Order: sequence, then C-alpha cells, then structure tokens
Amino acid sequence: MAGGQSAAVDDGEPGGTAGRPMLEGLRHHDLDGVLATVVRYFGGVKLGAGGLVRAYSDAVARALATASKVEVRRLASLECEVPYALEGLVRRAISTAGATLLEVRHGTGVRLRWQMPEAEAPACRTALEDGARGAIGWL
Repeated sequence: MAGGQSAAVDDGEPGGTAGRPMLEGLRHHDLDGVLATVVRYFGGVKLGAGGLVRAYSDAVARALATASKVEVRRLASLECEVPYALEGLVRRAISTAGATLLEVRHGTGVRLRWQMPEAEAPACRTALEDGARGAIGWL
C-alpha cells in the first residue's frame, strides 16, 4: 500500500487466499507506504482455503503487532539571513517551533537553514518577520 494505491498477489495459492487477506490486514491498520510479504513452506498438511486465509492474515497481524509505526509528515525547508543581533531571535523561534536546525553559517550576517512540518511553516515565518521588524532576508 502506497499513496492510495494497493495490490495483492496470491502467487500460486488458490485465488483470494493469500494476497487479499494480507492486504485487508494492512487496510485495517490504516497504513500507507507498507509492503507485506509472507513466505510459507509446505509442511505436508493441506490447510484448505479457510486455513490459508487464517495463516496469511495471522502472519500480517502478528508482524504489525510488533512493528514500530512512524508517522510520515511533509517538511518545509526554510532559510534566512539576519544580522548577528537577531541570531538569538531566530534560534529561539526555531527551537520553540520544534524545528530541526540544519545549518548555520556566519559571514557578513548569519544564515540559518531549518526544517519543520509544512503546515507550521507559514506561522513561523510570519512570527519571525514580525520579530525581526523587516531585518530578515528569506532565501
């Protein structure tokens, strides 16, 4: 499952007994950007359609129960240049926003580059412009 697209393959198992149950397990957990693959070795006992569905469903459910889930968020990169006197203001704003400071370069001014959640970037930018009183240059 990725970006709203999904696919399921039974790969030799009877139709609808492997891929579809695994895909439904992923959908039940509301996940995206996930691939589930199960390798099953024949142990001499035929499971039948119901047994195959349970085996593949349980394999995905057990894997998801112990898997760590990571929230995917879009990030915005911001970069500005300010006079040395405003470096502290920008650093505090970055810290307060919970952003990640990526780079600081000192030259004729201070150039800072950071990343933060895309939805929060406009408010941070506005706050910095207000605090810097026009002395901030966006790059």
